[in-house]
Amino acid sequence: MLSVSLQFMALEAVPRHGEPVTVGLPWPRGAVHDEAYLALFDPDNAPQYLQTQVLARWPDGSIKWCLFDFLATWDSLTAESGYRIGVVEECMPQHPPARQHRSPPTLHVQLQVDDEHPPPVSTLEQDPNVCFDDGMGRIGLTPSVSFDLFAKCADIQAIRSVCVFDSLNMRGLLIDGRAEIYPTAGAMRVYLRVRNPNAAGHPGGNWDLGNSGSKIINELRITLDSPVDAIAKSSSKRNEPFGDGLMFLARSSAGEHWNSANHMNRHRQILCVRNYIEDYGPLDDRWTPIVCEENAVERIAITMPDFWQNFPVFLFGTDLYLFLSKVELQGGEQKTHQFTISYTKDTITDDPLVWARSPIVATAPPEWYAASGAIPYLTPKATDPHAKYLALVDQVIDGPDTFAHKREKIDEYGWRHYGDLYGDHEAVYHPGPEPMVSHYNNQYDCVAGFLFHYLRSGDVRWLAEALPCANHTCDIDIYHTTQDKAAYNGGLFWHTYHYAPADTGTHRSYPKSLRTGKHFDSGQDLEKLGATGAALQKNYAIGGGPSAAHNYNYGLMLAYYLTGNPDYRENAIGLADFVLDMDDGRKTVFRWLSTRDTGLAIQSSDGYLGPGRASANSLNAVLVGHRLTGDAKYLNKAEQIIRRVVHPRQNLHRLDLLNAELRWFYVMFLQALGNYLDYKVELDQLDEHYAYARLCLLHYARYMAEHERPILSQPEKLQYPTETWDAQDLRKVEVFQFAARHATGAERERFLERAAWFFEYCVNALDSSPTKSLCRPVVLCMKYGWSRAWWLQNPDTRSPKPRVELNVDTLGKWTMYVPQKAVAMKRAKMIIAAGGVAVVTAIIVVLWMIS
Repeated sequence: MLSVSLQFMALEAVPRHGEPVTVGLPWPRGAVHDEAYLALFDPDNAPQYLQTQVLARWPDGSIKWCLFDFLATWDSLTAESGYRIGVVEECMPQHPPARQHRSPPTLHVQLQVDDEHPPPVSTLEQDPNVCFDDGMGRIGLTPSVSFDLFAKCADIQAIRSVCVFDSLNMRGLLIDGRAEIYPTAGAMRVYLRVRNPNAAGHPGGNWDLGNSGSKIINELRITLDSPVDAIAKSSSKRNEPFGDGLMFLARSSAGEHWNSANHMNRHRQILCVRNYIEDYGPLDDRWTPIVCEENAVERIAITMPDFWQNFPVFLFGTDLYLFLSKVELQGGEQKTHQFTISYTKDTITDDPLVWARSPIVATAPPEWYAASGAIPYLTPKATDPHAKYLALVDQVIDGPDTFAHKREKIDEYGWRHYGDLYGDHEAVYHPGPEPMVSHYNNQYDCVAGFLFHYLRSGDVRWLAEALPCANHTCDIDIYHTTQDKAAYNGGLFWHTYHYAPADTGTHRSYPKSLRTGKHFDSGQDLEKLGATGAALQKNYAIGGGPSAAHNYNYGLMLAYYLTGNPDYRENAIGLADFVLDMDDGRKTVFRWLSTRDTGLAIQSSDGYLGPGRASANSLNAVLVGHRLTGDAKYLNKAEQIIRRVVHPRQNLHRLDLLNAELRWFYVMFLQALGNYLDYKVELDQLDEHYAYARLCLLHYARYMAEHERPILSQPEKLQYPTETWDAQDLRKVEVFQFAARHATGAERERFLERAAWFFEYCVNALDSSPTKSLCRPVVLCMKYGWSRAWWLQNPDTRSPKPRVELNVDTLGKWTMYVPQKAVAMKRAKMIIAAGGVAVVTAIIVVLWMIS
């Protein structure tokens, strides 16, 4: 019987009885077609109740990814849980576990929003009935409109209703909700999201706090029905016994840099305060609290994982206050909070909700993930012989400069920041005494990188980096509006500006401080930064905003497969739709003159629509869309992008590909092209499109084998000759490996030799670099390079030839795609030349300015 053993891990080593566990697992192609033939066995080899949901299928209809929910009993003494999931020959009878008869409590939600004229930051309304002291004056709760979540809202949708948990969705304009109700445990996990659907004001391409479209959240409060005359008990930290206590407040991280410039508001004021409670004084602690109220027969408890990390939050009894102070939710920004409520006597852990504060993380051995084939080229870390490469990657979780260490440097905590990465590579030219604030915004798909190494190693520290990063990407980095132009709606924001503080631009690319010439956190003029400052002042008007050049969704798809969290799937598909929408000429002001595609999906720089990072990310994004939905529109778009961008007869010298400053990203597109070819093989679509892409990849690989050298071999040609270029050269390894799959004879051997040479060069160069632990090179290393071990273990692998042969000589000539805007302006000029009036000229000017 094909089966996989599960390992368990939890931060708090306490025994659990019947804890709800969720895990997504891949299955080899052809192994099982019907989830009814998947069974769960406990440590005594007895069958147990198993809830399943197929998340993805192989092209032959067999299960590729399946989500499993079950109840586990574990003594927490060893990672070997004794549980296994296997394929059985006959469907096994399911015996549903007993359900608690008590209904979940009603959640009373209060939300107060100020859209138009946010009050001065020093004005804090008072309510004499409910208040607390935060060390800077008494803050009260103001009147607000309330409703009962999951009880009286009309737009509630039942998603699943089974024995391990029931799932409900609630959608509203400003509040979204999702609840997982565990009837066997008498508990429910709630995901509550507050959102701002407005378009953000972004004058001059600057997306700062204080721009139009923002909402000020004065209060978000959740209240639970609680037993009368209850006695309150609490546990404030992991592995701490329960005792008397009621109130937990987090208005800062309580870290060394709790008052970092990272936390400034629109007025450039930092309102974080030391965690403080009246009559107790300052509390320098990091809480993950559990609060319960009980009497002789009833108990209700609540906990919020990552409590202090997502400040400001306040837990008082069974009241949960989110966004205590007046925080600004920018247009298209949202925030999701997760908390768990127990409404019966807890039978899972001795103390209530310890299991929810520190849930079981179930995982399969790395060998299972690799053998499934669900992730191409994946190998277990234990079989990877490249010690130097592994050491470079493991800097994320081990050593003196881990990503956890980086987070502390700028206090990358709080509801807007937690989960993002500190881009410390951008601070290398920073002259100020304090660390420069820079945000990485899931660039190069950090989520995917974290998860690749989690699956290779089985080390849950990688997962602990991946999921907060995925949550941050979904909430903050993606522009959640339909009210802006199609080139922005639903897109992913870039990392913040190179070598300049994020300032009031937060996570949104270009801050307006570049316009004024002042850095907030250093207090220095840009001109004092020399050439760097001059470049910043000159380039600020480039404009920011979401774009095809920075659009990554593979990691979100993988997070969905591993956790079943529908938010990851929804946002991954949304980023695929972003590619379609931004390229749709019918959604622009130029549609009256031309309805051809805008070309924005493949425009990596002004006037350049050849192979580059925009076309690469767009191609990868729509492939993810097709994987998740099976909708042909995504695969059709992928093949359209390929035809527009590359050609087997392109004159590659004319594209100036060796100009690293302008064209380094052409290699990104070739990586995406290799991914496309692998996917077509998986689909068994060895058609004309496959043949065309294959010819293009080989054409470029031949050019690269003859001409490409390490970028840093000519540092004089680079504006910033940093260690990042060595990490970027790891991309060439993948291109040569992809090309080797489609080549034969001496050409194949040449490609394999080039792949090996570049890998050794890059790893050795980075290993000797004193700045090898900076964020960007580490992210590039964890995203690329791990496939090298697979090639050493599978040296003879070849991809099938196409079923349709193409004659290169009959394919015509490639020309750069002409976008809609260029065609529209040309036609407008023709109208004028033909006798149009001055009004037409004015229309052209307006169209140009607002595009």
